[in-house]
Amino acid sequence: MAATVGLTDHCFTTVQHTGTPAGQRIEILVGGVPVPTYLAEPAGDAPRRIILFFSDVFGAFYLNNQLVQDYLATQGFTVLGIDYFFGDTYEKHLDEPGFDRPTWRDKSVRQAKEYTPGWVEAVKQRYGTEGVKYFAAGYCFGAPYLFDVAETGLLTAAAVAHPTALTVEAVAKSRVPVLFSCAEIDSAFTPELRRAIEEDLSARKMTYCFQIFSGASHGFATRGDPAVESQRWAKEECARSIVQWFRRFSG
Repeated sequence: MAATVGLTDHCFTTVQHTGTPAGQRIEILVGGVPVPTYLAEPAGDAPRRIILFFSDVFGAFYLNNQLVQDYLATQGFTVLGIDYFFGDTYEKHLDEPGFDRPTWRDKSVRQAKEYTPGWVEAVKQRYGTEGVKYFAAGYCFGAPYLFDVAETGLLTAAAVAHPTALTVEAVAKSRVPVLFSCAEIDSAFTPELRRAIEEDLSARKMTYCFQIFSGASHGFATRGDPAVESQRWAKEECARSIVQWFRRFSG
């Protein structure tokens, strides 16, 4: 059985992109606690396709992640990104001397585990389930929480990019179609772990797809360098693939 791999140094590196976010900040109450949430909405009719966006350690309000959520919204989805860091994202600590990253990570994991289930329930209450389909996209830190939601039966389909802290057992609890966008160079989602998950999905006759981007490193889907053509293409192709995967199950 492949070992679980937690967050690695590549989870904490970034190249900030450029652009103007089109979404807005809202708050969703979970047990009386306002959870900051990025909301990106499509033009047109009331939402019938909802994407729950589980970000990397830079958070749903990091510019790169806002722009990805905005893109998904332009493709006809209402996107909600939970800030399980409550503003204390890794971006704030990038240049902080002596920053205690393990303690910060442990706190962030506790918060995500505590608030994500209630946040998902509140989103479901906000938009309902009649005639509405829910999807989820998880990046790096956010991937395990996506599979927690997938276990509940709410999701129609899911997509993850360069996941961390994932296990075969966590994926095995899911019964939804899942797309994996993987980096060739990734110590957080190793070839051994990727193949173990693939073997499990195949044995259970699940609907799945793996795409592996050659030359890409962990984090490419949101934090790659757009000045490097291969990185920019991988990032953009990942986003396009997620849209097409969700559209496949939107009928």
